[in-house]
Amino acid sequence: MKLKPSSTSTSQTLTNAAASSQDARLLVRETLRISANLASAPPSEKTLPPLPQPEVSLQQQFVDSSLRLICSEEIDGRRWNYFAEDGGGGSVKFKKGSIRSVSLQSPKAPVDELVSFVRSYVVPEGFPDSVIPSYVPYMTWRALKHFFGGAMSVFTTQTLLNSVGVSRNRSTPGAVAINWILKDGAGRVGKMLYSRQGKKFDYDLKQLRFAGDLLMELGAAVELATAAVPHLFLPLACAANVAKNVGAVTSTSTRTPIYKAFARGENIGDVTAKGECVGNIADLLGTGFSIMVAKRNPSLVTTFALLSCGYVFSSYQEVKSVVLHTLNRARFTVAVDSFLKTGRVPTLQEGNAMESVFNLPWSNHSPIVLGSRFKDAFQDANSYLAIEPVFERERYVITYNPSKGNIYALFKDQAKPDDILKATFHANVLLHIIRSSNGNWSSRKENDSDPSVLLPSSTNLEAHIADSYKMVSALYAPFMSKAKEQGWVMSESHLNPGRARLCGLTK
Repeated sequence: MKLKPSSTSTSQTLTNAAASSQDARLLVRETLRISANLASAPPSEKTLPPLPQPEVSLQQQFVDSSLRLICSEEIDGRRWNYFAEDGGGGSVKFKKGSIRSVSLQSPKAPVDELVSFVRSYVVPEGFPDSVIPSYVPYMTWRALKHFFGGAMSVFTTQTLLNSVGVSRNRSTPGAVAINWILKDGAGRVGKMLYSRQGKKFDYDLKQLRFAGDLLMELGAAVELATAAVPHLFLPLACAANVAKNVGAVTSTSTRTPIYKAFARGENIGDVTAKGECVGNIADLLGTGFSIMVAKRNPSLVTTFALLSCGYVFSSYQEVKSVVLHTLNRARFTVAVDSFLKTGRVPTLQEGNAMESVFNLPWSNHSPIVLGSRFKDAFQDANSYLAIEPVFERERYVITYNPSKGNIYALFKDQAKPDDILKATFHANVLLHIIRSSNGNWSSRKENDSDPSVLLPSSTNLEAHIADSYKMVSALYAPFMSKAKEQGWVMSESHLNPGRARLCGLTK
């Protein structure tokens, strides 16, 4: 009786041991199979490296024991980190004027820099996504056409000068033709350089058009001066041709947007053709008038001065008569100022009439800078840390730099078109608050010769920014609604914000 349980127990023990041994072999075999699969499998594109702990990541951002990361910035795929020096003594503040920028990429090769420079002149921004596929073959054949045309112009110019009897000496027509071609070549170079203005032809249309007409008159005046100093014909003629070609580029580039503003429906081609016809008829009549006047031998300077005054006045009235439906920076500022002062957005006619066309587009006349670099907007890291929490829920940051007297709008990398519009509105609101605050100190301004006393202190600036944020939260939606009711087309593309974006913000 006692042997059976012992035999049964021994049998069960052996059975369990065998099962355990078999399970162990299966486990080892499965482990080896999985390891082999992992070793031979290609790396997955979706596999992401493990994220570092915040404490480790922050420590890695230290350049040395005294510098701490503030934020990162990206422009056209290139990144910079901004650091500032700790105040010391356990303080959370930074030393003034201690901001440093560190590039996160090695400098481009000279060939890449050259290619990037050439691209900035010959292709639109955002190429190839900004144009349709047929753009490339069209521009290729257009370049070839102008190449052959330019080559033929050398021979035709020399032949024409020879035909009208410039000189019987065979060498003179050739020399004159070369000077003439050099003059035209200088004009083409100026035209090419000025074409880099790019998107400014879309959003600063009126200002560029008027500035181009002024350059046309300047070029004509320089050409007139060659009669007084004929030995300086070549340099003066080159300078005059550069000015006139720049004006021609402006006229050509702004022609279509202006005609588009006048067209209703799909008749822009007809509007353009008729507009050019009117211009050609007027040009022919002006040429006939000048021929009749020239027969009476009038004073050249007096005649030119009178005709120039008529040209500039007509150009100004021409530009002012254009009614555009889009809001560029100038018209946006007019609309916001009117809204803050009167509670209404100006009509299309009122907004265009109040826009100034005397501001040169390439000058820094605007007190508001959109999409600026971090180093331009902030000279003190503490000022950034003080206002950054205000814009925690926004995709932009608005600040005022007292040393430069400008309002700066910095965009985060998640910023959308509506965020750019809202930031522009916010910047104008802050500018209105600062100007209103300074206006209350007019008596102090008269008694104090130092203009810096009118600049808001850091405490006042933080209060102004907080007040502007509250105003924007309450007024932005009504402003957009009223602007659309007046017929304004709200598009951020005509505001031309800079390409700098803040990324990887840390607190």
